Amino acid sequence: MRERIIRAVAGSLVLISALLAFTVNINWLWLAVFVGFNLLQSSVTGFCPLEKILILLKAPSYPTNVPEELKN
Repeated sequence: MRERIIRAVAGSLVLISALLAFTVNINWLWLAVFVGFNLLQSSVTGFCPLEKILILLKAPSYPTNVPEELKN
């Protein structure tokens, strides 16, 4: 579940950044650059700040409708 939330937040931020860059100011593209860099470093290091925040908020790491025997 956390992985889906992270992907949704990252995708939303990139789309919002592109929309703001097109309509408000080109400098909003730096937000997309930051998100892309964070995704890249997360794939290399395994550290994701948003994942740490979701852990503190007690977001489930799996869908809630998965049977117990399928959870790892």
